Amino acid sequence: MTSTKGLEGIVATQSSISSIIDDQLTYVGYKIDDLAEHSSFEEVIYLLWNLELPTKSELQALKADLADHMDIPQAIIDHLRSYELSTVHPMAALRTAISLIGLYDEEADIMDEEANKRKAIRLQAKIATIVAAFSRIRQGKEPVQPKKDLSYAANFLYMLNGEEPDDIEVEAMNKALVLHADHELNASTFAARVCVATLSDLYSGVTAAIGTLKGPLHGGANEQVMKMLMEIGEEENAIPYIKKKLANKELIMGMGHRVYRQGDPRAKHLQKMSKELTKLTEQPKWYNMSVKIEEYIKEEKGLPANVDFYSASVYHSMGIEHDLFTPIFAISRVSGWLAHMMEQYANNRLIRPRADYTGPSTQEYVPIENR
Repeated sequence: MTSTKGLEGIVATQSSISSIIDDQLTYVGYKIDDLAEHSSFEEVIYLLWNLELPTKSELQALKADLADHMDIPQAIIDHLRSYELSTVHPMAALRTAISLIGLYDEEADIMDEEANKRKAIRLQAKIATIVAAFSRIRQGKEPVQPKKDLSYAANFLYMLNGEEPDDIEVEAMNKALVLHADHELNASTFAARVCVATLSDLYSGVTAAIGTLKGPLHGGANEQVMKMLMEIGEEENAIPYIKKKLANKELIMGMGHRVYRQGDPRAKHLQKMSKELTKLTEQPKWYNMSVKIEEYIKEEKGLPANVDFYSASVYHSMGIEHDLFTPIFAISRVSGWLAHMMEQYANNRLIRPRADYTGPSTQEYVPIENR
């Protein structure tokens, strides 16, 4: 056997959900550019779960189902209040809350296809409410109930801030949710599929995926990007800061990607929203700084920005707390996780790779009194 570090280049499964071919990302064959410009997040959810775009009536039915299941049990609210809110990271809170909410689902361990579809609706609907509720609770505010007449993106922002968002904010959030919804066999999706390949339940799979997304080399990158921009402070400091980082061989978050060679096709959409939102909020320095950094890294290292790089300034311009960036990623990506887990159930085989052993061999056991 030969091993590949990080499983790079290894094809681990077959999937009909999304693809990355020649640096082009598609969902079920639809180009990400078309979906980002024209579709709602709800359309993308339907597409990922059903492998086809919805009709008007199908889309309305999905929107109604999501709206009907956005409320979360009072016990979850009480549990969020019990956290040490000054120290707990929102991703840790979300990981625990998703696991806990499975205890309140009578169908949690019913594994047939229709039950899993109903659980998928509940998970997709409630994850946005959990993130918004946690954010408000730690600010000393009461959680906001969702409105049934708002889109998914608008409802999340409404529950987060307590007031209906501007159209440009809804557009930016919808676009971000569409762009983050799925990404072939990424680390968190792989973790979800490994989990349910044992025939564990969807709540366990999503919990495993959230734990994987929490890491800064996956979903946590955009939070680190904003931390970097805040440290730089002003545009004129950007290049000296980056030069110092590179000289110290430090990683620049949000740059480059394991899969893409010519650049992440999602980045340009959030770059555009970053430009518009930073201008609207009279904070263009965040966009200008980001462009300078990307151009310099591209020239020096040949690494273009990935989707996390510009999502940081987009969310910051919307007044979103920086440690909520990764939970928002999870709100979107759960749609893809659920699609992949249901696909895994439909054609399951336990995922059990081998390891290339590199330890000592033929050692003889020595009784403890002789060691």
